[in-house]
Amino acid sequence: MNRSYAAYGIVVLTVVVCFVFLASSGSDTRKPVFRDDSRVKFRKVSGTVRKGDVLSRLFKRNNLQSADLRHAKEAADGVYDLGRLCSGRPYSMTIDTDDRLHSLTYWIDDDTYLNLSRDGDSLTATIEKVEYENRQLSFGGVIRDNLVASLGPGRNALLLALDLSDIFAWDMDFNTDLREGDTFRIVVEGLFTGNTFRRFGSILSAEFINNGQRYLAYRYEVKGNAGYYDADGRPLRRAFLKAPLNFRRISSHYTGRRFHPILKVHRPHRGIDYVAATGTPVSALGDGVVSFSGRRGGYGKLVIIRHRNGYSTWYGHLSSVAKGIRNGSRVEQGDIIGRVGSTGLATGPHLHFEMRVAGRAVNPLRVRCVRAEPLGAGHRPRFREYVASMNRRLTEAVAVDDMSIPSMLAAMEKE
Repeated sequence: MNRSYAAYGIVVLTVVVCFVFLASSGSDTRKPVFRDDSRVKFRKVSGTVRKGDVLSRLFKRNNLQSADLRHAKEAADGVYDLGRLCSGRPYSMTIDTDDRLHSLTYWIDDDTYLNLSRDGDSLTATIEKVEYENRQLSFGGVIRDNLVASLGPGRNALLLALDLSDIFAWDMDFNTDLREGDTFRIVVEGLFTGNTFRRFGSILSAEFINNGQRYLAYRYEVKGNAGYYDADGRPLRRAFLKAPLNFRRISSHYTGRRFHPILKVHRPHRGIDYVAATGTPVSALGDGVVSFSGRRGGYGKLVIIRHRNGYSTWYGHLSSVAKGIRNGSRVEQGDIIGRVGSTGLATGPHLHFEMRVAGRAVNPLRVRCVRAEPLGAGHRPRFREYVASMNRRLTEAVAVDDMSIPSMLAAMEKE
């Protein structure tokens, strides 16, 4: 009897166990296991796009999974063309220990970047505007050879040198006027993201001492339009720039008698020859209308601009004329009108530049233009306060004689 009950109990228990097993195997009710990214370690990779780089090469170089390449292209479709990666542009990636892309930041330009970020097993893409932290930087230096060399190597230093030369372009010809030992001081916007320097913004004030002569400039806005003024509130801008090129050497001056290297005769040289590499941009000296654009004898490719008060400027031996520069087109001071070349009677690449008044050639280096009217009385109290604050910042300038701009900025990022 007891054996019968025992046997019955074993059979029932076996049936129950089998039922439970079959039921559980028929439908898996376990919750899916999600990846906890908070416990995953990441490595960060930063660099710049190399010449010839495409996205697949970038991914391969950083050992990323091929699936992420497909996900990145799918995410960016309709947002940004990843086939347009430009050499020299910076990027950064965060990659996990399984070589999966967690995020990618690609700088489209100085103010915009593409952001790819992981969302589960896929990626999402957005275009973002950079939110800069604007810091005032002040530094100064001594001219050793030219302005670019004095600021040091690198794109940011070069652009800063060009901006500084543009500010004083109505008072100084950086081709001929600079002297070794000249000094400069600058207050400029430094644009940062976090503690990383990205680029310079506007120059707020500057001092340049050239051959003992002190020049000052202050950036000031009137009705939303920014311009540069001297300490008395007079605008620096004049009718003509001092030169149509930046940082180039004069090989032949204005003279009544020069030996022509091709014609082998002495003849007047009614202009100035600026030596520069082929392709160097040539700027319009002032506002005006193009009266000639094309080839003309020994001038080669030539552009002539007619200005107010009977003035005209001539730009010869150009390798090319800028798009849209044709007879009758209007140009503004500083517009690129062509590029340096050696067309016509030229032994090497240079710009032949002339200035004429009522058709008669004059020496461009001796032409002085009257400045516009100073700031109105309503602006003067605020302007004087601004000048005083900028002068204090100029006195705090850090010397870059022995420490170039790139190394100074690198030191700031480590602080």
